[in-house]
Amino acid sequence: MSRPKVFGIGLNKTGTISLHQALEHLGYRSLHWGGPEVRRVVEGNAEADRPLLTGIDDHDAFSDIFALSERFDVLDQQYPGSRFVLTTRPVEHWVESRRKHVLRNRERAEVGEYTGTFLEIEPDAWRAEFAAHHERVAAYFAGRTDLLTFRIAEGDNYEQLCPFLGLPVPSEPFPHRHRAGAPPS
Repeated sequence: MSRPKVFGIGLNKTGTISLHQALEHLGYRSLHWGGPEVRRVVEGNAEADRPLLTGIDDHDAFSDIFALSERFDVLDQQYPGSRFVLTTRPVEHWVESRRKHVLRNRERAEVGEYTGTFLEIEPDAWRAEFAAHHERVAAYFAGRTDLLTFRIAEGDNYEQLCPFLGLPVPSEPFPHRHRAGAPPS
């Protein structure tokens, strides 16, 4: 019997790489981000009314794939018994992390190393996106036990994740990646 799929449905810059690495350490075949190709696969599946994971279903855990994160309700219907992890952090820390990400993208674009579109700093729009996503997730999963709100930046680790997944807590430390301090005031 295969274990339930795990969907990281937090927005980017909320500890998704740390979640991905932790899931890999726990034995999951985890896919993190995957780039425009994965986004196109998921969006094509949605448009064709196919299961969203068609073509990437050799994985059993997914994180930082916005085309999936925004369709958590569809994933829940298509993959019954799945577990959902909402990675989150204080909103102003998240906005600052995104701002720095855009600045790095701009630098990379100037030297021809980035051709994406995440180049605008839009704190008010980002705050609205963050609030709307969290409100949608909270409303959808209200009263259910298949969602873990996971605050890696605030110290959550294997002690919270493993019981949620029904796994023993490993002795190795939790993989904290790209840890940053508080945003400037």
